[in-house]
Formats: sequence, C-alpha cells, structure tokens
Amino acid sequence: MKKSLFASAFVVLTGLLSVSSVLADEPLVTFRGGIGVIPVSSGVGTAATATVVNRNIVRGVQPAGQIWTIADLDATIKTNGDISVTGNGLVLAGGDSIGRTTGQSVFATLFCGTTGHSTNTTGIPLELNGDFKIDDVLTPIPPADCASPVLLIRTAGSGNWFAAGIPVFK
Repeated sequence: MKKSLFASAFVVLTGLLSVSSVLADEPLVTFRGGIGVIPVSSGVGTAATATVVNRNIVRGVQPAGQIWTIADLDATIKTNGDISVTGNGLVLAGGDSIGRTTGQSVFATLFCGTTGHSTNTTGIPLELNGDFKIDDVLTPIPPADCASPVLLIRTAGSGNWFAAGIPVFK
C-alpha cells in the first residue's frame, strides 16, 4: 500500500514538474519584421534647415546618429527569459558608409512598459551583410505579462538603438 501511494505521489509530482517546465518555455511575446532607425522624428521651422529637432528616443533609449535599415527580423521571447533573435540586412541607410555595418556589434532589449530586459551588452558582431543571430537569456527575466512590448536592437558601443521589432499580437 505504501509503495503504491509513493508511486502515485511520484507520478503526480513528475507531472507537475513537467507542466511547470513546459509553461516556462511558453512564448511571452514574438516579433516579426523590423523597423530601421531614423534618428530625427520631427523638426520645427519653415526654413530648409529646422531650427529645432526632436530625436527619435524610444523608452529612454537614444537613436543611432545615422539612418539604419533592416531587411527582416524574427524574435521570440519565452516566459523564462530565453530570447532568440534573427536579423537580416541591418546596415547603414545613409552617409558615406551606406550599405555597410561599420564593424558594429548588437544586443537586444525587450521593454515591458518602461522596464528594460537585455541580452549580454557585449553584443554579437554584425556580419558584413548585416545579418546576426542572438540566442541568450534576458536580464532581468521579464514579467509573465509583458505590457506594451517593444524590442530594440542596440549597439554594444553606446547602447543607442538601430532597429525595432514589430510585435505580433494574438
């Protein structure tokens, strides 16, 4: 009888552990497609040169100093903080180095509301064609309910943002 009770309890506990590990691997938020940065969001004045400009600051993060473009971005963040980001064609879209990556390394930051959760800020080097792959764990781990999600791809140097993901809403 005791052996049967012990075996039943073991099966129940194993099942609960399996369910909790599956839930930890559930997607928290996904992003499909990307938006390259345009450093200035607006200008004031009627002359050809604006007298005042508003920088394209997102969740307190400064934009890169030049326009960047991204051909494609796919990202999945799980409830346990695991993050996988694949980016293609993250290159400069203006200036003398147009179409190049200029040796940049990037990391990702997920914002849930105003709180940021980042991958290793040392970053991943961009390939010459602007492709990159980030597989990491966010620090700190995001909350189970990520309000108003924003994913920024940032430079490891200054922390400025180069690109943003487009969230998939269910």
